[in-house]
Amino acid sequence: MSNPAPDGGMIRVYDAYGREFQITRQEWRTRMLPDAIRQRWDDADALAGLLVQSLGDGLHADLADAAERLYELDGGGERGAVLLAIVHLENGRLDDSERVLERHIETHGPTGVVLTNLAKVHAERGDQAAALDTLWRALELDPNQDNGLGWFEAIHREHGGDTAGLAAMRRVAGLPGSWRAQLWLAHGELGAHNLAGALGYYRLALERAGRPVPADLLLRMSGDLGRSGQLEALVSMTAPHFDAAAHGMGVGGNLIRAYAALGRPEPARQALDALYAQQRPDWKEALAYWDAELARLRVGDGAVPESAPMRMNILSAQGPVWLAEDSAAAALYPRPADDAVLVTFLGASADAGAGPARPERQLADAAGRLSRAVPLYLNEQARLLAGARTQTLVPWLTQPSPGFVLSARAWDDNDALRYAAQCEAQSDFVVLTHLLAPPSGPWTAQLRLLRMEDESCVGELSARFAPADPAAALSGLARDMLALLARHSALRPQPAPAAYQVPEGPGFADYLLRLEQLLAVRCHGAGDPREPGLNGEREILDGNLRQCLAHPHSVNARLLLARTLRAMEKARPQAAAEYRERVLLLQREHPLPGAAQAAVDQALQAAG
Repeated sequence: MSNPAPDGGMIRVYDAYGREFQITRQEWRTRMLPDAIRQRWDDADALAGLLVQSLGDGLHADLADAAERLYELDGGGERGAVLLAIVHLENGRLDDSERVLERHIETHGPTGVVLTNLAKVHAERGDQAAALDTLWRALELDPNQDNGLGWFEAIHREHGGDTAGLAAMRRVAGLPGSWRAQLWLAHGELGAHNLAGALGYYRLALERAGRPVPADLLLRMSGDLGRSGQLEALVSMTAPHFDAAAHGMGVGGNLIRAYAALGRPEPARQALDALYAQQRPDWKEALAYWDAELARLRVGDGAVPESAPMRMNILSAQGPVWLAEDSAAAALYPRPADDAVLVTFLGASADAGAGPARPERQLADAAGRLSRAVPLYLNEQARLLAGARTQTLVPWLTQPSPGFVLSARAWDDNDALRYAAQCEAQSDFVVLTHLLAPPSGPWTAQLRLLRMEDESCVGELSARFAPADPAAALSGLARDMLALLARHSALRPQPAPAAYQVPEGPGFADYLLRLEQLLAVRCHGAGDPREPGLNGEREILDGNLRQCLAHPHSVNARLLLARTLRAMEKARPQAAAEYRERVLLLQREHPLPGAAQAAVDQALQAAG
């Protein structure tokens, strides 16, 4: 799939995983367009689609052979004839363009689109009278041609001003079956602040247009109503006819914008999910924007009022968040002894410099995510590089609405010890982490090691880092933590298993993000799936997929993806279904060695 970039100098292309790349227009013309034409040479529909797209990209000089081939495949039908005539016209071959159109008229009779393109040939020759006469005959046959109607109005407005343009539209509106001219007339009524008059024209257009309602009808109607501030009318006139597959991002975006402005996130979310289901990578940026906007609309500022009752549970996650102990993948990693030291991790606190003292539920931000990711990362380090039994405690709000709890202050030592003591298995140590995240300057991760036996703090560590590049600091913090545990317990550092590779450099921060997102999906999936608290489902899956493509040999990154997909099928099954084929393609094109591939395959089967 390709699209022209906004500056017109580059072409956007997308691979089978939905990743976007940009290549020069010249590279597309010389290397990719010829291959695309060859691949579609015997498929009339695919070749026609490529011709339409390439004409829009201004590549008419490269399309003569493909247009001739489509004309042959279509047996001289209207589509092939019109596209061949357009290619000839764009390449300055006016006689050839006219010959194709006249031949079609002689064989099949005149149609609106054929006559409109014949009118363009006359206009290109400078015969404006013949062009206008032919254009009117085209509109008599089909009054709803977008280009033909707009051209007809422009000709009259150019010679007689807005009054003549309006009269031309009224003339076309009187033709049998006309609905597009009614949209122009409705636009004028909105400009005159006559909503009732505009709605009358819209209803007439909808009545005449048939079903399914043409996409450009809904796009023009919803856009004009939105720009006029008539949001209730926009929703009531557009929503009953909206179909994501037929009407696309333009109409869907107008609907979502109106719903959001009216404070109605649930129907907006339904429209968004319907658009996501079309799996159009070229819509990804717009969909992600609305995903974030609707999340903010649902959550607000996230702070729990002082007067509101707040109930919090402490959830626990055993071992690395991506490793299920009862899965085939567990055999890829050394299993801790049953009597190994049990280390419990607790984070979920971050001081951004202006946060409330009271714990809060909020739309996840960078500091909140990292406050949960750090203990998850330290957990897997202690398990896989020191042989500890591990668990992570997760403060979780159940009332007034479910979600992660973020404290602006570090948890009190006594509270942390009490939370750990309430777990089924009794801990030997608690690793308590806290994040200092000022708006400017470096951040600091603080760590306290608490010993359960005497409820004492036996060591403190810290690491300063730039928020965008935490790799070296947090890797060092993990090493220092393991050394601290070794001084106070029987745990000893050990080589990392071959199946454990944490991305380095820029990939490290992304790995931490995916750990936290898996925790979020698991926590939300464990509750009522109708709860709207989980946000950015597709970004989560897409980010995991991109991480695996960037690090195709990392077994734990692949298991992280597989378990995220499995958890997403419980929390948001529609989003998971959209990514399953891409994940299976990843498994085929980038297989892992031996048992690791089989373990991930099993995890994906469980997800299915």
